[in-house]
Amino acid sequence: MIMQRISSNATLFLKIFIPTFWTVFFGAFTIAIWTVGDVPYFGPIPAIWMKLGLTAFLSLGVTFFYLTFLQLKRVELDELYVYASNYYTTYRYPYHNVEKITERDMALFHLVRIYLKVPGKFGKKLTFLLDETMFKDFLEKFPDVAITMAELKLKAKD
Repeated sequence: MIMQRISSNATLFLKIFIPTFWTVFFGAFTIAIWTVGDVPYFGPIPAIWMKLGLTAFLSLGVTFFYLTFLQLKRVELDELYVYASNYYTTYRYPYHNVEKITERDMALFHLVRIYLKVPGKFGKKLTFLLDETMFKDFLEKFPDVAITMAELKLKAKD
């Protein structure tokens, strides 16, 4: 069995690096602002508003990353299965467990969702950024899977 990755290399950058660096930077900055001594103002901003505003900004940012980038998976295919990974664990799903596949063109990338009939360890849907070149290469090697994928995309349009 030959597994081939079809998710973009950008997944690792968006899922791991950006949220980690952003959270560490703004988390440390927020802690520093809260632990500074009795300072009544930060420039023209009252200290309490600066502290609360920065805390809200940090919370909103972490929530945004959780709902978007952290949901991305690394996806690989072979002749019989879809493999999904969060870079720590990998789970295998047979094609007969796939209900439909949707694809959304976001200008810079293609966001793909694989909906499962029975929820797996990652839930009922697997979201990833498609690497079109790798996907086309895989479909050329395995025309039977290409037919299955085409049928699943047609189900999504119904």
